[in-house]
Order: sequence, then structure tokens, then C-alpha cells
Amino acid sequence: MKLNPILRASTLFCALLSLSFSSEVPPAKPSAAPIVWPNGKKVALSLSFDDARLSNVDKGTVLLDQYDVKATFFVVPSAVKKRLEGWKKAVASGHEMGNHSVNHPCSGNFTWSREKALEDYTGEKMRAELIEANKQVQELLGVKPEVFAYPCGQMFIGRGKTTQSYVPIVSDLFISGRGWRNEAPNDPAYCDMAQIYGMEMDGKDFSEIKDLIETARKTGQWLVLAGHETAESGGQTTRLAMLKQLCEYAKDPANGVWIAPIGTVAKYVNKQRN
Repeated sequence: MKLNPILRASTLFCALLSLSFSSEVPPAKPSAAPIVWPNGKKVALSLSFDDARLSNVDKGTVLLDQYDVKATFFVVPSAVKKRLEGWKKAVASGHEMGNHSVNHPCSGNFTWSREKALEDYTGEKMRAELIEANKQVQELLGVKPEVFAYPCGQMFIGRGKTTQSYVPIVSDLFISGRGWRNEAPNDPAYCDMAQIYGMEMDGKDFSEIKDLIETARKTGQWLVLAGHETAESGGQTTRLAMLKQLCEYAKDPANGVWIAPIGTVAKYVNKQRN
């Protein structure tokens, strides 16, 4: 069937528009061979924190910088503005800034998210918001996010028969998308970069985190830890005492841990796969 000239032009325009928003790094297919970590390391570890909480730059980056550990911070632009100089310093220290949307939309089943419910989103609306978040972060901090974390770990928009995943949008715009409260480390040779697993580290003791690292090391996996506040105690908090022990453990060469931001590990894995 032949397309009329107007329809052909419209189709071409849509295709070009889609390409203009594509990630610079194409999604890498699963690898037939295991991923070999750099410098003989046995496991990869990425620390990540969501929302741009005040405690992240008041206390968290201070501790991480003492150990020269670089983390990924998934930020909401409005929260960055509350500690702008602190976040600029974090960027200068080498920490990675990720996209966590503009409005932090989650299911309206959470009453606090009712006015920004994922059930009311369309693909076009979500794409526009993520592009806008990138734009605002770049204006504020001078870096364009390459990685994304799903607010509340939720990956679907719409309701009922109109429900659809927005993982394809994340795959198009970013080199990785991280989930939340997942149950396993990532198999770097196989995992979908647009929906990598993030395991919770809030409220955990170091012994619990150490067990996760040692389990991942047995099969050369990539453990991505996800938290929120960085303080001595409290709800949704990665405890500073645990974080200190974790940094000391990861930086000890005898433990074979490669600790690096999510984007750094994702690029390394994609290069190995390709």
C-alpha cells in the first residue's frame, strides 16, 4: 500500500523527532560472555540516593569525599535549589547527578501523590517531564543527567486498559533506569539497563549490606544500593555509621570491590557487551 505524500512526510517527521531525543548510547544486548570487572575486581558496587535530600550534601557527601567514594544522586530540581551551592560542590567532587523527574510522580494510591498520579500520565507527558528535568538540572548544576531512577520504583502510567510501561521512554533518554526495593543484584551480562535492580540500604546495618556484597561477589554481579537521607538515624535514612563501614570495606583492595557511580558502571558494561 502506498502512502500519500502528506502521510509520508508526517511519518518521516515523527521518526526524526524520536531520533532527536534518543540516548547517545544505544541499549546493549545481553552478552554471551561474563562481564570482567576492571583491575581484577570481583564485584561492582554503586551507591545511590534519591530526591536530593538536604542531608545528602550536609553530611553524606562530606563522609563519601573522605574516602574518595563517588555516588549517584537522583535529584529533583526543586530540592536542589534548597542547597544549590552544596550540590555544585558535590558535582565538583565527582559525584554523579541523575534524573528523578520534576514532580516525583507516583501512583495516586498514595494520597500525597494524588495531584501528580502516574494514573493520569501519558507517554507524551512523561517524556516531556523527564526532558524538562534534565534541562533544569543542567541549568542548575552544569551537567546533563545520563541516568534515571523511577520515583517510588513504579514503571507504569495510565489506568486499567490504558496502562503502559514508561520503561521504553527511559531507555530512549538515559543509559540506565534504576528501580527501588528490588530483591537481587544485577547480572551485568544480562540485565536490562533501563530497569536495573536497586536494593534498599536505608535502615540497614553494615552486616546486612556486607552479606549482599559477598553474595554478589560469588558470581561477579553488580550490586546497586539505593537510599534517601544520610544521617545518624531516622526514617528513610542510610545511617552514616553504616556508610563509613561500607566505604572502608569497599576501598580495601583485599575485598575485590569496584565502587563507582551507576553511569560509570553502565557505560563499562555496555562497552563490554558491544
